[in-house]
Amino acid sequence: MSLIIDCHGHYTTAPKALEEWRNRQIAGIKNPSAMPKPSELVISDDDICETIETNQLRLMRERGNDLTLFSPRASFMAHHIGDFNVSSTWAAICNELCFRVSQLFPRHFAPVAMLPQSPGVAPESCIPELVKCVEQYSCVGINLNPDPSGGHWASPPLTDRHWYPIYEKMVEYDIPAMIHVSTSCNHAFHTTGAHYLNADTTAFMQCVQGDLFKDFPTLRFLIPHGGGAVPYHWGRFRGLAQEMKKPLLQDHVMNNIFFDTCVYHQPGIDLLNTVIPVKNVLFASEMIGAVRGIDPTTGNYYDDTKRYIDASKLLSAQDKHQIFEANTRHVFPRLDALLKKQGR
Repeated sequence: MSLIIDCHGHYTTAPKALEEWRNRQIAGIKNPSAMPKPSELVISDDDICETIETNQLRLMRERGNDLTLFSPRASFMAHHIGDFNVSSTWAAICNELCFRVSQLFPRHFAPVAMLPQSPGVAPESCIPELVKCVEQYSCVGINLNPDPSGGHWASPPLTDRHWYPIYEKMVEYDIPAMIHVSTSCNHAFHTTGAHYLNADTTAFMQCVQGDLFKDFPTLRFLIPHGGGAVPYHWGRFRGLAQEMKKPLLQDHVMNNIFFDTCVYHQPGIDLLNTVIPVKNVLFASEMIGAVRGIDPTTGNYYDDTKRYIDASKLLSAQDKHQIFEANTRHVFPRLDALLKKQGR
């Protein structure tokens, strides 16, 4: 029987004190005398337990999910706010909270770190936080924002050498990155309905256009939300790669790029699993995330994605095992080592 591993979870239910402290920090950007100290944020273990047990853990038990890879709330990363010092302090606080969740619930949550990215700041500035999170917090992966400007796309493409210092560290630690943007400050792009999906599609196309994986053959990217438009327009991407004289996608990028199942209806999941090889699909729900309501056509929560995999007539029992467990253990080897240490 498979472990049900959700590779895409965020601490969206963090205690209100976190948001209140963040609001004070944002106010302090214009009024430095009002800038709070990290020590002024007080969140007890009981506070964390209450938010987790009544939310994520409750739903995990109801839905039959065993383990969630847990990172700070994506929309709260907001790398475009303030400078690097603001982002650095904020990332450290959020990463420590996710680590504490993993310590309080070690069989149900494994930490994934956000990076203290900031527009116009070199990516290598993020490395000390990355190192701390892997070596001290036992993080099994990172979230990498390809657009820290918040919807203006001021950074070079992911294939540019601009990003190489982070990739070198990822390869050294053998950790993957989920490519995940944050809040959109561009009013033309709704954060979860447009900006997230645009970013997923953009990240994939950038990789198709470049030759990143020739330089980093073991680098692994997880593109969330089912890959955005990628599965639906697979023929377009194949044709464009062909026109650019690139190798077949299966050789060019599909040993390094993976997609999750945060697709909130059965036809979408079926399309994903028809187009994308099973080995490249990881189970995820992003529960209590972007889409929290109940689908009136089914009576079930949109983000109860395990139901869609269970109901799939396209997938064999072995396929489902790969999606629910084996693929995630492959993409996240530090998670695999942690589970083996736990006897799982």
